[in-house]
Amino acid sequence: MKLWTGESKLDRLVERFTVGEDRIFDLQLARHDVRGSLAHGEMLREQGLLRAEEWEALKRGLEQIAREIEDGSFKIEEEYEDVHSKIEALLTERVGEAGKKIHAARSRNDQVLVDMHLWAKAELGVIREAVRSLFDRLMARAEEHRDDPMPGYTHQQIAMPSSYGLWFGAYAETLVDDLTLLNAAARIADQNPLGSAAGYGSSFPIDRRRTTELLGFRTLRFNAVAAGMSRGRLEWTMASALSSLAMTIGRLATDVVLYSGGNFNFFRLPREFTTGSSIMPHKKNPDLFELVRAHCNLVIASPQTLAALLTNLPTGYHRDYQLLKEILFPSVRRLIDSLQITEQGIAGLTVDTSWQQENRYEYLSSVEQVNALVAAGVPFRDA
Repeated sequence: MKLWTGESKLDRLVERFTVGEDRIFDLQLARHDVRGSLAHGEMLREQGLLRAEEWEALKRGLEQIAREIEDGSFKIEEEYEDVHSKIEALLTERVGEAGKKIHAARSRNDQVLVDMHLWAKAELGVIREAVRSLFDRLMARAEEHRDDPMPGYTHQQIAMPSSYGLWFGAYAETLVDDLTLLNAAARIADQNPLGSAAGYGSSFPIDRRRTTELLGFRTLRFNAVAAGMSRGRLEWTMASALSSLAMTIGRLATDVVLYSGGNFNFFRLPREFTTGSSIMPHKKNPDLFELVRAHCNLVIASPQTLAALLTNLPTGYHRDYQLLKEILFPSVRRLIDSLQITEQGIAGLTVDTSWQQENRYEYLSSVEQVNALVAAGVPFRDA
């Protein structure tokens, strides 16, 4: 089922260009689309817009589709534009005319909005759990090495004594700030846009508070136009929170790459986190952490890419919004993978204190010598 049909070569080109990557990315939205339809259908029945027997058939059909999504058998073939048209076509095929009634009092824009809000809530939940897990790992390593000295650097030059515990703990504490931003993005996602229809509400006697309750949203988007305006803004807000987290993880990866190198030797990487050289047998390259850094840099760029897409769009729906998923969805996957790899890497890092034998660190404690003179009464500038 498509919103237009055509047989000419030009029509197929237009269709491919217009549909884009929706069939691929919409598989991530499928379970949320079914959930939105279940809530919408229940509300329609309660409002007398669906007969009880029609709703029972629709409910069974939607629950069957939900099972197919979970077991991986659900597909979006080329004859369908997106997940919404595929699910409606399946319902109509399986339950008859009632399948055509599920779309009453909502638009496809409605469906995309509610799918994205539900998806964002779920994905942010996964990311927050991964952040908490990495935080716990970092704090455990900080406690383990709280008394192990480590050189501190400024301007990439030897500066003052520090500790491995401080290094691990610094990244753990920075994650708390990132988690604050993730929580803010989750709160914005936790608003129900369903019922805004094409962006200006519906004349049907719908109950938006009821769908808010059924879908488990904290509250609803009260203004229908504001609900439509959240398209793009939700994605940008989420990407901004992800960007902050990516800055932290990317910087941590850079430290690991630098400090595990032969010029520092503060850490030794687990063997499974390194690769060899094709011609240099002595090499242990920190490829995984370099890839973490690279993926995080791409995540950091995503808010700017989204802003460029959204800038100067007037109120109302625009097809430009279709490209939002192509920017945000890969960023989420990159960041989740990077968080998981980083936690494994931190768990496997071995602290190397052999640096203490190197002559280049002989001035590491010079500040302490100055402080000792000051404590003995020597003016600071003279000391």
